[in-house]
Amino acid sequence: MRSRLIVSSILVLAAVSAFAVEGPANRNFEATYIATVANIPPDAGQTSFLPHGIAGIFPAIPFAIWFYLAIEELPLAAEESHDPKRDIPRATIWGLTTLIFTGALIFLLNPAVGGGAKTIGVSATPLFDGFKAVFGDNTAAAVLALIGLVGLIASFFTIIYAYGRNTYALSRAGYFPKWLSVTHPRLKTPHIALIAGGLVGLALAIGMYYLGLAGGLLAGQIVGALLYMAVFGAVISYAMQCLSFIMLRRRLPNIERPYRSLVGVWGAGIAGVIALVALVSLYSNETYRPGVYGTLLYFVLGLLYFAFIGRHRLVLTPEEEFALTQGKHGHPESEGYGTTHVDDIGAEQKQVDVRPEKTPVG
Repeated sequence: MRSRLIVSSILVLAAVSAFAVEGPANRNFEATYIATVANIPPDAGQTSFLPHGIAGIFPAIPFAIWFYLAIEELPLAAEESHDPKRDIPRATIWGLTTLIFTGALIFLLNPAVGGGAKTIGVSATPLFDGFKAVFGDNTAAAVLALIGLVGLIASFFTIIYAYGRNTYALSRAGYFPKWLSVTHPRLKTPHIALIAGGLVGLALAIGMYYLGLAGGLLAGQIVGALLYMAVFGAVISYAMQCLSFIMLRRRLPNIERPYRSLVGVWGAGIAGVIALVALVSLYSNETYRPGVYGTLLYFVLGLLYFAFIGRHRLVLTPEEEFALTQGKHGHPESEGYGTTHVDDIGAEQKQVDVRPEKTPVG
């Protein structure tokens, strides 16, 4: 798996370095490439390389995260995997390799066609507009767009699967209302969680659409607002995952780890800092700020529900069992679910803390 990451990085670097090859043809290509990619009029005192200066980087961070958003949901498929210890790490590496390679190609090539970065940057369908710029507004562009649409629809199903699993698990553990973890009597799927999540998403999409029309926003800006709302939750999750990784490494250094991170604690630290920077950057774009505030309000309501209701109904998840019992429990493949309770952990801890009195000698 490490070799695949290295190979993919080499391929991306090779693709990038191809632009730097000397020669008259390449110099013409380079001039054309720069003219289209760097055609955004710079602000006063700025350059075409960074037309909005260093500050312009931060509003773009959420869009960069969108290249990789939801890859972290892949472990939710562990229960459907034949061998999670082998399959989940391999699938994650393959997924990241694919995203790195295709993301780099889109980032480098798509702004170099048509009207350049200035036009693509405000497009609601940048990839399709790139196809039309290359092939024209004809059947070839439509077919390629249809292939891209198939991938987009596949990602919809993946996200539906992920939010259904997340909602079901959080409800079963007591963080969400219990009725969200009700499963279908015949199919055994979390149908209530799936339907509830779909209704919330549909309501947000319709609400943002009409609010955008009322405010005179372009279609691309409406999509951007929804993207910012999604990234808000994602970067909080990323920061918490990085913190959890570091805490597990330090507090439980000897537990069995089927897969070890290539970059370890320092890599998780850097990723956590990037996530926090991305979280702050979400508030740097005034156009999308109302959507972020709405998502923040949703988080606050969730915290209030947990503080007054949810925390009194908690049931340990396998992950919590594993952490609280120092790795002794929380193995659903061999123990099942819900075998350890909070009171049991307290009793075990008391037994550990009690030291037998020494028998006096003499």
